[in-house]
Amino acid sequence: MEDALRLLEESGDGLHRRDLGGRQVVVKRRIGAPTGFFAAEARGLAALRATATLRVPEVFAACDAGIVLEDLGDGRPGNAQWAAAGIALAALHRNRGAAFGFGADGWCGDSRQDNTRDVDGHRFFAERRLLPQARRARDRGLLGHGDIARIETLCARLPELMPDAPPVLVHGDLWSGNLHACGDGDLALIDGGAVHHGWAEVDLAMLVLFGEPPMAFFDAYQATADIDGSWRERAGLPNLYHLLNHLNLFGDGYLPAVRRILGRFAPGRRA
Repeated sequence: MEDALRLLEESGDGLHRRDLGGRQVVVKRRIGAPTGFFAAEARGLAALRATATLRVPEVFAACDAGIVLEDLGDGRPGNAQWAAAGIALAALHRNRGAAFGFGADGWCGDSRQDNTRDVDGHRFFAERRLLPQARRARDRGLLGHGDIARIETLCARLPELMPDAPPVLVHGDLWSGNLHACGDGDLALIDGGAVHHGWAEVDLAMLVLFGEPPMAFFDAYQATADIDGSWRERAGLPNLYHLLNHLNLFGDGYLPAVRRILGRFAPGRRA
């Protein structure tokens, strides 16, 4: 731990590969990171690693300025490895929680993620995910009153639009870049700051938001989890959270995508 913290202190901002007592590690350092940002990542990775499903990097140290992780290398997965990752993600999603949420708040990008527990998944997703992001966007002038009204309508209709499902351990920010190809080609989960107990479809949906894995991955997941592909038809609902988050973090380039989802699931006047 002390040697790993020393590596953090000696490194500049950014991502660095270093040697730690004969082991290759990755040092991520960011001066001015939100308080608790890297602690949340360490906590989330530990929860994922404890499931012994998908590979997860070991954490050697974390502090407000950064984190030191096992270096997994960089490789190219084949179809067999993609299929194995789909099976492993399905196994991860069999880890149920007593309620939606987590024992501490997390981070999705630079947005704090409220993980206050709730036994009602639809209420959790509305009150802990969609509405805070929508109100933040409204306050910044990125959404109009009509947009907010449509989001509120969508939230009220969530029990009709999203099937009942139990709270399971999810990565929570599983775009394709966070499903990392290791040096041997196996897939691993990285960047665990958004881990919580939520709907399994949260992870599946985000995997098709910004590019997606090959069908071998999804075919293996669906066969193992014994589900069909109907989650794709409603993927816009869990992805609305991420698009609102991107709207708040990166600007109004994401507004058309937000409004396309609202137009499908909560049609109405925008102004």
